[in-house]
Amino acid sequence: MQSFPMFIHTTGRRIVIAGGGEQAAQKARLMVKTDAQIVLAAPELDDELHALVTSGRASWHATGITPQTFDGAVMGFIATGSPRRNAELHALAKSVRCPVNVVDHPALCDLTTPSIVDRDPVVVAIGTGGTAPVLARQIKTRIEQELPANLGGLSALAGRLRRSAATHVAWPQRVAFWTWVFSGTPRALWSRGAEREAASTIKAAIQAGCAPGDTSLGSIALVGAGPGARDLLTLRAVQRLQEADVIYYDRLVDPQVLELARRDARRVFVGKHVGAQDWPQDRINALIVAEAGKGLNVVRLKSGDPAIFGRAGEELSAARDTGIAVEIVPGVTAASAAAAALGQSLTERGVANTLILTTGTSRAGDDLPDTTRFSGPGSTTAFYMSARQTPRIQRDLLARGLPDSSPVQIVVDASKPTQKLLHGALRDLSSLVEQNGVTGGAMVLVTWPFGVENAVTPALVANSVAAG
Repeated sequence: MQSFPMFIHTTGRRIVIAGGGEQAAQKARLMVKTDAQIVLAAPELDDELHALVTSGRASWHATGITPQTFDGAVMGFIATGSPRRNAELHALAKSVRCPVNVVDHPALCDLTTPSIVDRDPVVVAIGTGGTAPVLARQIKTRIEQELPANLGGLSALAGRLRRSAATHVAWPQRVAFWTWVFSGTPRALWSRGAEREAASTIKAAIQAGCAPGDTSLGSIALVGAGPGARDLLTLRAVQRLQEADVIYYDRLVDPQVLELARRDARRVFVGKHVGAQDWPQDRINALIVAEAGKGLNVVRLKSGDPAIFGRAGEELSAARDTGIAVEIVPGVTAASAAAAALGQSLTERGVANTLILTTGTSRAGDDLPDTTRFSGPGSTTAFYMSARQTPRIQRDLLARGLPDSSPVQIVVDASKPTQKLLHGALRDLSSLVEQNGVTGGAMVLVTWPFGVENAVTPALVANSVAAG
């Protein structure tokens, strides 16, 4: 970011607008929405600005503008309509370190005015750094349509009741309580105009110490983070991240995904590396269950989809054994992201009507899986976590009868900035992996088209077994 968005307190503070015409009036229209003391500095004012002075909403500084005019102001707007005069006033304001916005001169601006969606006290500001004001207005229009006009009233009520909620609702249940206020029955009642009923419902829940249906137990969400790019997360995944009290994540989760979480959510790296034992699965199971047992909302954030080679079954069982609410939030799996990166389909009529998701690895101590046993004419096989097993995969596919000239594709870090696409023939699969230094975060795709019949012979099978 070249500009940092920040809200500036205006109560009891002064804002100076230098200029008396339309440009100054445009800035004044924004500033009168605040409770600041507005000073209009110009020898003459147009009718709109003069009306602000007459009503007492602004004061008029009609004499010469000096550095003292800007001294102590929280911000200044310079909008005289004259580039030369604007530059002169900019120098005066900067001499007393007043941050300024100079109309139509971005190089002189300390501040830029965003497009604003006003649901006071809820305020949404959209900025483009001055590069695309039309785009900012388009975004503003979308948000205006999404947020009910009376939403600010619900936020203001929540502010008035926050101290009472802190007294009656125990901390572990507090996030769930406020989530219910803004996502459940109170929000629905308020949005349709039943504001008194919504307020009564919230107050009753505060006295009860929890939202209706809430318990002392928290919840666990096994959330799919997708293949890497954070804009591939589902809306539900983002919602769970923003509700979470604690997030357990592993190495394949992109750091940008974590930026979508609540700022005060605790983040715990559980270091799930292939074959590593620093964080064994039973320890992770125990941790997420223990935290949820304290009444916390726990997110177990997994790359891809939790239900595809994500060991979700073990964590589901651990949660259900203790009666803790648990859900799976699906994510975009690596095979889908790899196909998208390659610009091709995983299935195609007349070529491959069967999709096989498999892995070349196994649980520590178990035999390696027969990864290619379902591969055959009319199939696409997506090999997860198999970079180290490509010599075996190559040998087994050849033994099953797939010609050595058949194309194979490897997608490394699908959807991430480090994404790499590799293409080759089956005969070169293992060397392609080795020469490009491919390790864990890779997807191997092999399509066996119809018409390429399985030409495997007993002798080939015997040789393959002997080589293994």
